[in-house]
Amino acid sequence: MPIVDNAIYRDGVRQSRPVTLDQTFEALRDEGGFAWIGLYRPTEEELRAVATEFTLHPLAVEDALTGHQRPKLERYGDVTFIVLRSARYLDAPEEVEFGEVHLFIGPNFAITVRHAESPDLGRVRKRVENTPSLVSLGPQAVLYAVFDEVVDEYGPVMAGLENDIDEIEDQIFRGDPAVSRRIYDLAREAMAFQRATHPLVGMLDSLEQGFEKYGVDLELRRDFRDVADHALKTVERADGFRAVLQNALTVQATLVTQAQNEEMRTLSRASIEQGDQVKKISSWAAILFVPGLIGSIYGMNFDHMPELHWAFGYPFALGLMLASGTALFFVFRKRGWL
Repeated sequence: MPIVDNAIYRDGVRQSRPVTLDQTFEALRDEGGFAWIGLYRPTEEELRAVATEFTLHPLAVEDALTGHQRPKLERYGDVTFIVLRSARYLDAPEEVEFGEVHLFIGPNFAITVRHAESPDLGRVRKRVENTPSLVSLGPQAVLYAVFDEVVDEYGPVMAGLENDIDEIEDQIFRGDPAVSRRIYDLAREAMAFQRATHPLVGMLDSLEQGFEKYGVDLELRRDFRDVADHALKTVERADGFRAVLQNALTVQATLVTQAQNEEMRTLSRASIEQGDQVKKISSWAAILFVPGLIGSIYGMNFDHMPELHWAFGYPFALGLMLASGTALFFVFRKRGWL
């Protein structure tokens, strides 16, 4: 049986540590108090055995077995079923790892079903057991302590995300090409963090509405309200992360567009300069081509050619070459080719 811990509490003190669940059920019936049973990834058979003893609703049991549930609070008679999404920041890969814990809170029992390493329910149990005034408040005290632990664990996650966001801002303005991928990964984590935290405010509000009906102690009510305040601040900061990352993505896209436009302008300038050079080369080639054409015609060895024996043929040919070259020069100059 994947029992992490199993205990009976009476009068604010841990009374026994039953070895099996059967002993827990028997002690609870005979001696009273309340039981806190902690399970870690139980099988269907194991969880249904607990469900049968405490008359847990089949739909809640199915959710606890399936896992991957959204945070929610549901009431089945005098049993409250809660799903919480925990989170912890992993420094080495710089990413957020999400966990899940399910709670069944009844008149004389608290059952926690954990599917990941977080939250640290061992620390929660130690805190509760070291505070007899809290233990004496019964299963509702366990619910408060787990809620408080989950919300407290969000603190390092928010600090880690803030640090990552600061880093990507530096990457953006350094022109790091890998920053777009990192923004996308962070945005995905921020969305998952929002999904984990947003329902908490409504869940705690629903609990507060049932304080009178379920006879929750006045001091414990204040503790729940304190957790609700922290949850609200967490939700607001999570929303802020999403907005900052959206702005960062917009800025990155703008900078990339500006860089592409600058590159296009550079290519355009180079193309214009290259075109100017081609024009100059073409102009000079045309200027030199006409004299060459004239010279090549009059250099042919034929006896019968116009003006071949003309006394002014040679100076006329030179003048024609000079005149045609000069005319072409001014034409190209006027058009801006030279």
